Amino acid sequence: MNKTLILMASLAVSASAVAGGKPAAADFFDRLGALCGKAFEGKVTKGNEADSAFANQRLVMHVRECSENQIKVPFHVGADSSRTWVISKTDSGLRLKHDHRHQDGSEDKVTQYGGDTRDAGSREWQSFPVDDYSIANFKENGLDKSVTNVWHLGLTGEVFSYRLTRENRDFLVEFDLTQPVDTPNAPWGHK
Repeated sequence: MNKTLILMASLAVSASAVAGGKPAAADFFDRLGALCGKAFEGKVTKGNEADSAFANQRLVMHVRECSENQIKVPFHVGADSSRTWVISKTDSGLRLKHDHRHQDGSEDKVTQYGGDTRDAGSREWQSFPVDDYSIANFKENGLDKSVTNVWHLGLTGEVFSYRLTRENRDFLVEFDLTQPVDTPNAPWGHK
């Protein structure tokens, strides 16, 4: 009987990974791309004292650049426009990278970090465990706590979520998709 339940649960997970014949990652990507050109305000809904700089600022995501294989989403924290999330299609799912720039447009020494999905995820959630490049970059820059990072992106009809988890850290920002806001200026290093 347990084998039957396990098989049924496995089939249910497989079915949730494919929406209308489309893999969950592709569906997630297309749904995010449908927001192209729009900006949304968010707030920190989980965090700790390390996140106070975010919690006390206006947070805006802008689905700014969209192509068939890549979406760039600047994340503005108050007047700081140094962060852009880059979501790309891969042969097996999606990749999330963090493009960090200085105000003059030059890359930060901690940039292009992130990871690839390792499973199908769902049409509403995709998870990105830290990749080898990022681990090396974090170690090189004294960020050893970050070598077990997992980033998660969520997308429902009303909320876009950005989440970072690791041991002793759970940071979550949720953006209200029902209330678009004025689009911000270009992020640093982008035209």
